[in-house]
Amino acid sequence: MKTLWIHGGLVLAETICASGFTVEYLRARSGNTLSWAYVFEWPIFAGYAVYMWRKLLKDEVGEPARSDHLPPDAKDPALETYNEYLRSVHGGAPDAPRNPPHGAE
Repeated sequence: MKTLWIHGGLVLAETICASGFTVEYLRARSGNTLSWAYVFEWPIFAGYAVYMWRKLLKDEVGEPARSDHLPPDAKDPALETYNEYLRSVHGGAPDAPRNPPHGAE
């Protein structure tokens, strides 16, 4: 049901963008020079609507955003090196337990 709303939103957005483009193009052709900026702006809005439509559909279907993520149990060497650096900067031992902030107990 949510995908129907997503598709409907795209149709509405594209209709508005096409109408805005047409109106501003006609105004620009009749001599309103400021309307030329809007003539090029409405297609950008239409492209952004398509981008958001694709993004929302991917989120709704549950597809992963990227396939190059590490599995949950794998360790990232770059992250481990960075965490080691942070511990050395803050003066903590490499395996020191983390203390919760005050009041978080």
